[in-house]
Amino acid sequence: MDSKVEPQRQVMRLRGRSYIAFVFSPFMPIVDWLGEIDATLARSSGFFAGRPIVLDLSAVDLSSHGIAHLVSNLESRGIRVLGLEGVEPTGLDAGLPPVLSGGRGCVVEQQVEPKKVDDQPPPSPSLLLQCPVRSGQRIVFTEGDITVLGSVGSGAEIVAGGSIHVYGTLRGRAMAGINGNSAARIYCQKIEAELVAIDGYYQTAEDIGETMRRRAAQAWLDGDIIRITPLN
Repeated sequence: MDSKVEPQRQVMRLRGRSYIAFVFSPFMPIVDWLGEIDATLARSSGFFAGRPIVLDLSAVDLSSHGIAHLVSNLESRGIRVLGLEGVEPTGLDAGLPPVLSGGRGCVVEQQVEPKKVDDQPPPSPSLLLQCPVRSGQRIVFTEGDITVLGSVGSGAEIVAGGSIHVYGTLRGRAMAGINGNSAARIYCQKIEAELVAIDGYYQTAEDIGETMRRRAAQAWLDGDIIRITPLN
């Protein structure tokens, strides 16, 4: 008599994973804050498409119904909210995004230690990409600079903690200094970018003047304004 073989039960595996998310911090009146979101979308309609969004509600006092209405307003603009911060989970509707905790900001504070005169600073880490970055690719390197020996295609994205160097055409999105490094810069041999950003400040393709497009250029932060100048 054949014995019945019981199928082996598969063990479910749970793994943690970290992602970079945009944090929205609404202010009162909410209608004015939504107006700023609409102005950003008018300049670049797909700016927040497919991006993880966290809603920090610590600066506003909204009921559960008000939070649900705000989330619905954002979703109608194509913005999906991953989670909430700055609010107590008790009393919230079950259909709302979960309340998150333990998130860390991108700004890194560094303590300067006294050094000897002879000491040389350690070299900054960098990432060298010898191939072009193609459309749809997303390269993230938060520890330092990114250098691309080729071009960055339309729809591609480069995210760096330091500066970004592109030895070809920059057609996609370049975000430098995401760790609070306002001294970071973006260099490229030909600028046709969809978006450039430094330390959270950004300019879209519509903001880049026609006189600069298709030229060698550098982008740098002057206060809270991104300047784009020819690369001599």
